[in-house]
Amino acid sequence: MIDVEDRDGVAVVRMAYGKVNALDLDLLRAISGTFDELDRGGVPAVVLTGSERAFSAGVDLWKILDGGADYVRQFLPALEAAFAAVFGIGKPTVAAINGHAIAGGAILAAACDERVMSGGTLGVTEVLVGVPFPPVALNILGHALGTKDARRAVLTGTTLAPQEALEAGHVDEIGPLKAAVARARRLAEIPPDTFRLTKAQLRAGVADAPPDPRVTELWIRAVEDGRIERFMQRTVRKP
Repeated sequence: MIDVEDRDGVAVVRMAYGKVNALDLDLLRAISGTFDELDRGGVPAVVLTGSERAFSAGVDLWKILDGGADYVRQFLPALEAAFAAVFGIGKPTVAAINGHAIAGGAILAAACDERVMSGGTLGVTEVLVGVPFPPVALNILGHALGTKDARRAVLTGTTLAPQEALEAGHVDEIGPLKAAVARARRLAEIPPDTFRLTKAQLRAGVADAPPDPRVTELWIRAVEDGRIERFMQRTVRKP
């Protein structure tokens, strides 16, 4: 589900879950646990990446449909916790976007300090599905992209190829995993106590937004009124 390997002194965290690393309860809990453990451990920096053709294609909407309201009520807190765990780690983090990073996958990338992209597309498509963002996700995206660009990304649901993402300022570099590792190592040259405090100062309050019950209500409504299922039938096949 998640593999962690040492690459030149950097912990490379690789999501390896199904074909597209779709986010379900199990993967979200594994992400949270992995980043909490890495934050307490001795690794100086972290690179987050995916496997196969995807970084992460976002929420596993088929499991949302199958699980219904009860699953949604468990899923959304786990989603916010995973975003907060990646965002809040006190060590340098770089996303190596190896393939599609869509919706929740794009938020995971935005939660990192820097982003290097080598393939796929990047974008937040929740409004196209007909579901709202959890507050933590919106705050992280605004922190990463700036308010104006985050607003445009959210309201249009546009997905960007690597060169487009670079030109828009949504990623820092086009390159392979080794480029992301190199960036992480450069950030790790900053004294770790200074980096941790500075990062905490820059990110103060961003991931502290309380849950919004209206988000849960709308996700449940989207299951029950068929909008998620219609979106999925239009765009992807059920595995």
